[in-house]
Amino acid sequence: MATQVSKALLVRLEALPGREDDVRAFLNQGLSIVEGEPATVRWFGIQFGPSSFGIFDAFPDDDGRQAHLSGAVAQALGENTGVLFEAPVIEQLDVVAEKQPA
Repeated sequence: MATQVSKALLVRLEALPGREDDVRAFLNQGLSIVEGEPATVRWFGIQFGPSSFGIFDAFPDDDGRQAHLSGAVAQALGENTGVLFEAPVIEQLDVVAEKQPA
């Protein structure tokens, strides 16, 4: 049975001109990083439009979310701000309902 989640993050990334492929690669690399974070139980790299990307991830509790916010992906976001994308917009969310993976 999958772990139930109650907390989430939505991170919006706007690629700098000509860096869209690099942002896609960044998101793919992020996936390998979060695979080592046991409290990050759902993680998606997403694309909203031609240059608009994001990350949606979910956690069982706020401790897991805070651990993720101080982890390697957060550090990589900081290092790539102004290089690959504009300053990220990070929203902390509460999960009110979910369909768990089978």
